[in-house]
Amino acid sequence: MGLKQAFDSLWRRSEPRLETRASRTGPLVAVQSAAQPVWSPRDYAGLAREGFARNPVVYRAVRMIAEAAASVPLTLFEGDMELDRHPLLDLIARPNEHEGGADLLEAVYGHLLGAGNAFIEQVGLEGIPRELYALRPDRVKVVPGAAGWPEAFDYSVSGRTLRLSGEADPETGAIAQVRHLKLFHPLSDHYGFAPVEAAQMSLDIHNAATHWNKALLDNAARPSGALVYGAGDAVNLSADQFERLKQELESGYQGARNAGRPLLLEGGLDWKPMGLTPKDMDFIEAKNQAAREIALAFGVPPMLLGIPGDNTYANYQEANRAFWRGAVLPLVRRVTGGLAAWLSPAFGSPPLRLEPDADGIEALSSEREALWRRVESASFISRDEKRMAVGYGPDGEMPGEGQG
Repeated sequence: MGLKQAFDSLWRRSEPRLETRASRTGPLVAVQSAAQPVWSPRDYAGLAREGFARNPVVYRAVRMIAEAAASVPLTLFEGDMELDRHPLLDLIARPNEHEGGADLLEAVYGHLLGAGNAFIEQVGLEGIPRELYALRPDRVKVVPGAAGWPEAFDYSVSGRTLRLSGEADPETGAIAQVRHLKLFHPLSDHYGFAPVEAAQMSLDIHNAATHWNKALLDNAARPSGALVYGAGDAVNLSADQFERLKQELESGYQGARNAGRPLLLEGGLDWKPMGLTPKDMDFIEAKNQAAREIALAFGVPPMLLGIPGDNTYANYQEANRAFWRGAVLPLVRRVTGGLAAWLSPAFGSPPLRLEPDADGIEALSSEREALWRRVESASFISRDEKRMAVGYGPDGEMPGEGQG
C-alpha cells in the first residue's frame, strides 16, 4: 500500500459520521403503503350525513364541544414568559380574510369530532405563515414517505388533485404546508378515529327509532285497528275489492291531515280496534339509551343534552364543569400543542407554547375561587408564594414575569 492510499484510509477512518435519528419500524409502514395515498377506511360523508346532519344528539354534542373549545382564550409562552403580543397570536386571531379565529378553530374541532382528522393548510410569504385554512378531511389523502411518516397530502376536488408538502424543508427552513391533527386510532397508521364512528351502532338505533316513530305519526300515531270482512262466513274480498279498499284507506285516512277522520264501513266490514302493548313501546327507552351512548362517546354529560335518565351529576353546574374538564380542555390542548409545534419554527424564535387559559373560562370560575380561598387561608406560605401558586409572579409583577 502506497503512502497516499494509507493516508486516505486513515482519513476516512477519522472522518466524523453524521447520524440521523429515525424509527426502525417506519420503513415497514412505508413498504406496506408503497408511497401512495392511503385512503380513509370509512365513509366520512356517510357519517357526517347520518350523524351530524340527521341526528340531533350528534349535532348538539359536536356543536357544544366545538363552540366551547373555539371560545377558550389562548396564551402564548416563550419558555416561562407569557407573551402578550406576537405574530402567531395575530395569525390565530385572524387566520385569513374570510374567517376569524373562532371560525377556523370551530371547523378544526368539528372535523376532529366528525372524522377523527383535521388538516390545516398554511399559506406563507417569505417563509412566514400569513394565512391558515381548514381543509375538509374527506378531500385529503395521506402520502407516506420512505421513513413511514406522511411526507405529503393529496387534496382532491372534482377530479383534480393537488399535492401539498407534509414535511419541513431542511434547506430553506420552510415549514410543512399542511398540519395533520388526529385522534388516536388503534388500527390505522395514518388516520384518526372519530367519536361518532365509535357510536355508529347507537347512532343507527337512534335514527331507526326516529324513523319508526315518524312512520307511526304518518299512520295516526298508532296501528289504529283492522278491517274484518265476513269473519263469520269466512268470505274473502276479491282482488279488485281489496286493492280499491287499500287505496281508499291510504288516500283518505292515513297521514296527519286525516288523523281522527271517521271511517265509513259498508258491505259487511267490521272494525277491530288495536293498540300498542307496553313491550312495543320499549323503543322509547331504547332510543334514550342509544342517545346516552352517543353522548358517552363524545364525553358530554347526558344532562347537558336533555337526555332523561343516568344523571350521575348532583346538579347542572357540576355536569358543566365535567364537560369542560373532560371534553373541551383536552381537545384544546391537543390542537394548540400541534399548532405551536408546527408554526413556531417559522418565526425564528425559541420554541413557543400555545396553551388554553383556564382562568378565562367562566364555567370554571367556581374552581378558581375555591383555589384562591385555599391559598389565601394557607398561613405557612408567604405572599409571593401564594401569588405564584395561582399563576402570578411576585408582588408587583405581572403573570409570567420573573419566572424561569
